[in-house]
Amino acid sequence: MSYQWPLEAKDLFAERYPQMVNAGLPAPDVDAVRAATTDMWADEPGGWVHQWSALAARYASAGSHDLAALAYGWARFPTLADGAKRAALARQTEEYLLAAPGFALPFRRDVLDLPHRGGLTRVPVHVLTPPAVAEKGPMLLVSGGVDSWKMDVHGLLTALCAHTGLPVVAFDIPGTGDSQVPMSPDGAEIVRGLIGHARTLGNGIVVHVGISMGGHYSARSGLAGEADAAIVLGGPVEAAFDGGRLARFGMDGIVGNALGFDRQPSPDDLFAALAAFSLRPLLDQEGQVPMLVVNGADDVHVPQEDTLVFEGRRATEVHLLPDTGHCAVTRLPEVLEIISEWLPRTLSTLQAGPGAVEPAT
Repeated sequence: MSYQWPLEAKDLFAERYPQMVNAGLPAPDVDAVRAATTDMWADEPGGWVHQWSALAARYASAGSHDLAALAYGWARFPTLADGAKRAALARQTEEYLLAAPGFALPFRRDVLDLPHRGGLTRVPVHVLTPPAVAEKGPMLLVSGGVDSWKMDVHGLLTALCAHTGLPVVAFDIPGTGDSQVPMSPDGAEIVRGLIGHARTLGNGIVVHVGISMGGHYSARSGLAGEADAAIVLGGPVEAAFDGGRLARFGMDGIVGNALGFDRQPSPDDLFAALAAFSLRPLLDQEGQVPMLVVNGADDVHVPQEDTLVFEGRRATEVHLLPDTGHCAVTRLPEVLEIISEWLPRTLSTLQAGPGAVEPAT
């Protein structure tokens, strides 16, 4: 199920241009696509998917499969609202796999069948392993958000591997990317299955890292004590799901598609669906594992309350960084340093076993 909705391409370019070029696309190429794009949905010259796909095809013809994967990722952005977007995702996957032999880290794509609502659902995962890893150790389970999926955040995945020295298992949250089911609170069942799978790949310790809406799921698995530790980067927790949010940069349509609506929902219908995602019941308990919660103070999508609500909780460290926005992306090197400092302390405590002193908050 999917639908198109009123959305201006120029607004998305204004918001996402830094992300486009910082991921590795040459600025002149992005500028050319921006100048040529006049419509968000038309699958023809001037249309978003057409212009981005044309650039991707040129990269692919030149053998630049990594750039082709990035460009097809923008072609299918922001969500799979129609057949052209789904075709772009398929081409992105093809180009990403063609680029994989040139990755700095060993890579493989596994396809899992995991429990969901009494049956099984297909969940492809990408595994990246630092070359220096000689024996099984902790694993990072990582997911992006509703519009930036595991192939789109490849640079961040490799940076996490480099900074932590740990392997990464990356997946798309329900309702996005390779997922076969809509986004829903019971998507946590799929995450539990992924945590169990990641335990078999390492020494049994799993740290769940979530970015944006992926941070909602990592916050949930941390608060519920399902992972061994959790890192939440820009995750919506409860305040973000209040009525009146999601009004900027087409986020209402992006989230509505992820939720499985087949036409544009009314604001009341959208927020009725989102209300079920509030983590307040888990916040009212004290069963959480060690958690690191980070976001930018100027986030336009996730209010500060969803970060600050974690302050003072047991074994929890909170950073609300000034002068940066959603997921603190403009201060990513600092975020990686925070993770690199927190994670070894936390893993040392986890590996010491019961009775060890918890990390300081």
